[in-house]
Amino acid sequence: MTSSPFTKRNRPAGLVLTPGASADRDHHTLVAIDEALTDLPVLRLTLGTNRVPSAVKKIVAASEAFAAELGVSLDRLAYGGRSFGGRSCSVAVAEGLPAAALVLLSYPLHPPGKPDNLRVEHFPDIAVPTLFVSGRKDPFGTPDEFGEHVPAVAGPTTVEWVDGNHAPKNDAPVIEHVSAFLGY
Repeated sequence: MTSSPFTKRNRPAGLVLTPGASADRDHHTLVAIDEALTDLPVLRLTLGTNRVPSAVKKIVAASEAFAAELGVSLDRLAYGGRSFGGRSCSVAVAEGLPAAALVLLSYPLHPPGKPDNLRVEHFPDIAVPTLFVSGRKDPFGTPDEFGEHVPAVAGPTTVEWVDGNHAPKNDAPVIEHVSAFLGY
């Protein structure tokens, strides 16, 4: 089971969740996490783009408003999501968005069948606790590939595997890992 890098006193005060490129804020996994984390305010975003720079701008703007609404600084928020959404959040944090943590679900290390087209160049600029949760049969990154590339993340990392592919059907183990990691 996932352990938490947080205590009750320093755990994130909010979670910003983003969907994969072809989904919106109502993706079943995002909704399930939101509904399960009853003690943690969650903001689910629809990015409406498949371009990382545009997604980063939306994440930053929405996060600033969410932090103000909660009365906390940006570094008290955790960020993440599925696939493209998680990747965009990780780029935002690597580019300087203050964060408590990253929660990266089905992180796309590379496009399917293109293991040389890596999406990890920003990993050394991520200095916050980071959780990766992926399906064991995800064509966007195998356990061996994660083992090779995740150590480049500067902050502490946790990698968890669940049954399934890029879109695991059972949200329960994903929720358990996210909840435990964030200290909720």
